[in-house]
Amino acid sequence: MNNQQTLHLNLVPLQRNLGPILSAAALIAVLIVGSSSFSVIEPGNTGVVFNLWTGSLRTVGQGMIWRIPFITRVQSYPTALRTYTMVARANEGSATGDDSIDLPTQEGQHIRQDISVTYNTSEERAADVFRAFRGADMAEIEATFIRRTVITVAQNTAGQVSLGELISSKRGQLQTSIQNSLTTELSKMGFLLDKVNLGASHLPQSIEKQMQEKMGAQQQAQQAEYELQKQQTLAKATVAKAEGDAQAIMVRAKGEAEANRLLQSTLNENIIQNRAIEKWDGVLPQVTSGATPFVNLRAMKGDRHGGAPE
Repeated sequence: MNNQQTLHLNLVPLQRNLGPILSAAALIAVLIVGSSSFSVIEPGNTGVVFNLWTGSLRTVGQGMIWRIPFITRVQSYPTALRTYTMVARANEGSATGDDSIDLPTQEGQHIRQDISVTYNTSEERAADVFRAFRGADMAEIEATFIRRTVITVAQNTAGQVSLGELISSKRGQLQTSIQNSLTTELSKMGFLLDKVNLGASHLPQSIEKQMQEKMGAQQQAQQAEYELQKQQTLAKATVAKAEGDAQAIMVRAKGEAEANRLLQSTLNENIIQNRAIEKWDGVLPQVTSGATPFVNLRAMKGDRHGGAPE
């Protein structure tokens, strides 16, 4: 058997198996092409379809959409609210580790601040997001633009208030100011800001100690003010009681004086006579130097018989 016959005999099995192999490869290619011809837009997202040949953009809603492999590209962006969080506690924020932001104050001091922003885009503005970030996915945009913009706006705003105002009296105003500025910055890139939340403030130990000492001094001052007001109140009560007692004494004295005046005005001659008779023992004096004692027997007789005196 020559070489040609041997080669022919070896190709026969290969030819028999080549058909199924090519068929399987064609099927696999069809499946790959077919699967890449469809994309799924998850609920709460809107899709942007980009044509690589024409450069055109169009937005689509959630669900399955058809695209031309190697010609059109699909990217999705959130229309449902999405929150990006930067906090000190590990594994609680969008990044691992201490991801709280550094905030300067008007005095040049620094604190660590937890913050979160809630935002989304709309179907009308999703194409703007795609253009602004050249089709980048949402995770990449958050790690760069969203994060950097939040930090910059928060630091610029916090630098205009004092430490005490930042953590107490003007905390609400600071949050509102950050939200207003961030709304403008995110809108430029096609995002809609829903809300900014300021979480816990983390003070350095030195500032924490100063704040505790200040709060202690304020509490002592408040306690001293309370004690002073208490003593003043007690003193006023004592004065009021003394004035009341004096007033009562004056009222009683006036009452007694008025009673004596009335009593004296009613002491006429008959009353004096009756009181004298009540004290007389019925014996006339043996020696007199003038008129008979003051008893008017005629008047008394008339009074006893109910008639006029004789």
